[in-house]
Amino acid sequence: MRFLLVEDNAQLAKAVADRFALDGHAIDCATDLETARACIDTASYDLILLDIMLPDGDGRDFLKTHRGAAKRTPVIVLTARSEISDRVGLLDLGADDYITKPFDFSELEARCRAVLRRQGGTAQNTKTFAGVILDSMTGTLDTGSRVEALRNRELRLLEVFFASPGQIFAKSHLMDRLFSYSDDVSENAIEVYVGRLRKKLEGSSAKIETVRGLGYRIAESP
Repeated sequence: MRFLLVEDNAQLAKAVADRFALDGHAIDCATDLETARACIDTASYDLILLDIMLPDGDGRDFLKTHRGAAKRTPVIVLTARSEISDRVGLLDLGADDYITKPFDFSELEARCRAVLRRQGGTAQNTKTFAGVILDSMTGTLDTGSRVEALRNRELRLLEVFFASPGQIFAKSHLMDRLFSYSDDVSENAIEVYVGRLRKKLEGSSAKIETVRGLGYRIAESP
């Protein structure tokens, strides 16, 4: 998945980005609101992590505008304010959740997972397609005959396919979901990950098809 982190503290931003990168997520970092707006105008994000006090304005104004434009991307606010009135105000503005600084990274990760599950309309960490079970919590793929361990980006790529079975995804779209602006990779990386996943799906009813000239989709074998 691809996240946008809006945070002007360089040390904190790097720590958060490094932590999520270990889980296979792509994360773009913006140090001010102007950069954040440019990011959301040019890329699609699964989640926004938003600081409040930024060099060029208040993150609450960004949040208000974001929701006013009917954008549904979930937002978790990173705030140093602990008063109940401040937290209630953030939720009323449209924040999906908040976490108070300083925070533990495991709690931040858990809150991100919870918000993304709610966004997807499910409280489960597993998704099933064609009898194959994808467990995002354990990072495993159960084909019915065996359980395969997934590398981080393999897991993120399967999450995209399992969320929309039958939908065709262009390589460029998958690149956008898996990699950030700072990642120096080519579209050939998608071919590599698809090849690995096809091997792990062997023997199951689920397969990743190549749709010539368009991209890839997950489908059920007849």
